[in-house]
Amino acid sequence: MLVGSNGSGKSTLFRLIAGLLQPQAGQIESPHRAALVFQNPDHQLLLPTAGSDLMLGMPGELTTEQRCIRMKSLLEELGLDGLGQRPIHALSGGQKQRLAIAGALASDAGLLLLDEPTALLDPESQRTVLEAVQSLCQRPQKPLTALWITHRLEELSCAEGAAEMRAGRIGPWRAGDELLQHLRAGRPGR
Repeated sequence: MLVGSNGSGKSTLFRLIAGLLQPQAGQIESPHRAALVFQNPDHQLLLPTAGSDLMLGMPGELTTEQRCIRMKSLLEELGLDGLGQRPIHALSGGQKQRLAIAGALASDAGLLLLDEPTALLDPESQRTVLEAVQSLCQRPQKPLTALWITHRLEELSCAEGAAEMRAGRIGPWRAGDELLQHLRAGRPGR
């Protein structure tokens, strides 16, 4: 997870990693295809049903049968079983965010870039999104790498590694709990 104040460069870093921006100097390399998941899933979900939206991001060389199998598998993996025909507008906020994550995975991404994915969610939906991402990172086959931007310091306890970003620079990586203690010690009243 990355934490930092507004304007510290977190979202710009994500846009650079995702290829939405070009670096002014140097280059960014990753062995994984990156997919960005926005804070507001409504900015990412485009088609009328959960299943059709998932199919939109799938590689073009897949057959219809392969697409259906992948769609059902992704919905199941993210706790959305049986919701393939559900209209997007009928999903809860947490379901929409998990669908946005599934959409990122549909494109064969190995690096998930999560930009404040729990900011607009109620506590229960926050928990289900956190658990879904942790499960994806710990799955035995094709585990994901997830890089998560958050302002919710309590989420740091879920991170294997965390760093603070200031003025476009990433500080030292440490365990999430360790960074949480460091930040709370440096910010009286928290």
